[in-house]
Amino acid sequence: MTDKGIDSEDRAAALAAAVESARPQDRPSPVTNLFGLDRAQLRAAFAAMGEKPYRADQVMQWIYRRGQDGFDGMSNLSKDLRARLARHFEIRTPELVTEQVSTDGTRKWVLRLDGGNAIETVYIPEEGRATLCISSQVGCAMDCSFCSTAQQGFNRNLTTAEIIAQVWFAARTLGGDFHGQHWKDRDQPEDERGGRVISNIVFMGMGEPLANYNAVLPAIRILLDDFGFGLSKRRVTVSTSGLVPYMDRLREDVDTALAVSLHAPDDALRDEIVPINRKYPIAELLNACRRYTAGKDRKTHIVYEYVMLDGINDRPEHARKLAKLLAGMPAKVNLIPFNPFPQTRYRRSSPEAIQAFAKILRDKHILTTTRKTRGDDIDAACGQLVGKVMSRQKNRLGTRIGDVPVTTA
Repeated sequence: MTDKGIDSEDRAAALAAAVESARPQDRPSPVTNLFGLDRAQLRAAFAAMGEKPYRADQVMQWIYRRGQDGFDGMSNLSKDLRARLARHFEIRTPELVTEQVSTDGTRKWVLRLDGGNAIETVYIPEEGRATLCISSQVGCAMDCSFCSTAQQGFNRNLTTAEIIAQVWFAARTLGGDFHGQHWKDRDQPEDERGGRVISNIVFMGMGEPLANYNAVLPAIRILLDDFGFGLSKRRVTVSTSGLVPYMDRLREDVDTALAVSLHAPDDALRDEIVPINRKYPIAELLNACRRYTAGKDRKTHIVYEYVMLDGINDRPEHARKLAKLLAGMPAKVNLIPFNPFPQTRYRRSSPEAIQAFAKILRDKHILTTTRKTRGDDIDAACGQLVGKVMSRQKNRLGTRIGDVPVTTA
């Protein structure tokens, strides 16, 4: 268990020591990690090798349906092709630094990356579903004041391979994949198999996903691909603090489920706690949300995340403003009890305040849920992920709001 009495710097230092003890000498890889290629990219790579496109599909099935991490076991490929693949490609998984298991069943893995950085990935099992929360960046530059990750600064974007490898690692560690509960019981009759070992993926770990668009987009495609993890669009959720242009691009490119980190009902307050609001204020953000759901099934909605901060954004007048703001929109509000971290100035709203806030919203016909806090005893709850961020860049959006670090395809 993590000692919750230490501060963020001490925690990062302890994690750094663990990472160093687990790491081999870093060296550049001369081959391409197949976790980083979606089906179109993999087919193009096979065509360049003089191979038929269906061979790429077969390789994807071996990796994502059968959990294969080497070419020798791909028995429907010729020995010559397997040898050629081994010369040009690899299937490289992240290195596990630490694993922690909460009393509620939540698991947190610290995974080492090249360059000494580390990220945190969280598995949250529940009745009828199991969610994996994955990271998209090492640290975060959005500077949301209530989030522990943002206070660690920003180092770099993850590659597509590093994003997808988190999912593959979790599925392999848990003993299953996305097309049957366990690779070992694949030969069992379908009615004797359990549900998927991971049913939902949320980009709610370290980082702002839409600020790493060129890596996140192919990762989503692999998650949705029938030859990849085979998830439906509604089971893959991208959370954003409000990068409006990339919300529009996401709708056109993959149209997956969307969650918006709103956290305040007016610009004055949101400017303070979510600094990206100074570039994309609430009116502009909500217009993008309307565009995102326009023309879709009537049941489609956007989840608006709202962290409950005692005395800051949890008063009845805030709830009434929020209800007015979202009136008539296909919206679901997810109230998130604040999860404290060392040296924060915020406190969690009382259960009574959260209940009263939710009642006001529901009375105004706003679909509202309160997130159950999971994994807080291992610092795995919402807003608590830290990882290890080397060579931190404190891109404080409060002072550099015009310079949002975004990479796009």
